[in-house]
Amino acid sequence: MLNDVIIIGSGPAGYTAAIYAARADLKPVMFSGLQPGGQLMITTDVENYPGFPKGIMGPEMMAMFREQAERFGTVIHDVMVDEVDFSGKPFRVRVGETWHEAKAIIVATGASAKWLGLEGEVTFGGFGVSACATCDGFFFRGKKVIVVGGGDTAMEEANYLTKHCEKVYLVHRRDSFRASKIMLDCVMANPKIEVITDTVLEDIHGQMEPFKKVTGVTLLNLKTEKKEEMPIDGVFIAIGHQPNSSLFKGLLDMDDVGYLKVQPGSTATNIPGVFAAGDVADSVYRQAVTAAGTGCMAAIDAERWIEANHG
Repeated sequence: MLNDVIIIGSGPAGYTAAIYAARADLKPVMFSGLQPGGQLMITTDVENYPGFPKGIMGPEMMAMFREQAERFGTVIHDVMVDEVDFSGKPFRVRVGETWHEAKAIIVATGASAKWLGLEGEVTFGGFGVSACATCDGFFFRGKKVIVVGGGDTAMEEANYLTKHCEKVYLVHRRDSFRASKIMLDCVMANPKIEVITDTVLEDIHGQMEPFKKVTGVTLLNLKTEKKEEMPIDGVFIAIGHQPNSSLFKGLLDMDDVGYLKVQPGSTATNIPGVFAAGDVADSVYRQAVTAAGTGCMAAIDAERWIEANHG
């Protein structure tokens, strides 16, 4: 069976693309992946998405997105895509032993934050441990937090957090930084930021009752091998993101990190009829609301492309 549109991935971008494509009578089929809903499924309070003045839990929001997409007729399969074939028309997508065909493809596979691999990151994820200052900094007003990293992302996160936090500690494993000079200079000049070099975050501590929260960390100085216990309210891991684009390597144009390249003002990739939306093509903003916006764009782009090329 030839589908009009296949959407690979879910989250705000995929679900929004599905809503718009379904309302355009394109009968979209979505392969949502093993974590339907994307990063918001491991996010607690979402307070910066318009329309939810009291905030909403990330999984609850994604359930609502999904329900809306299904209401208009989107067929959703909670499975991973194993292989794609964009070499001819129609496009082909393999799930297990079965190939599915489509006139157009929307890629919305998202990106994943890189983590240190500490048990505390899992235990307190969303309860004091975060990988997004823009998303969660507001919850740490007047608090003391740690940012881990040495690149531009870490510098941006640290500077942003000073708008809310009383004190920000920037922890980096070396004494030199990958960050650009202008970003590093901003951090060094900020009186609210204290830079701790040659140091790694070894452990994250917290309480489980009466509610879960981070209370402190263990830092290890790599030169002196001295450990230090530090009381802290929040931990922000800022060592980068990894776009979930390995499935498209060698097929779709991407940058050195793996973010898919799209044409300016569009969601079109280098292959006509294949579109990319959300964090897999966004190394700058990485917000639910911007992902949803590009999901809308991708559906409209796909609808117009199908109209022009398939009548």
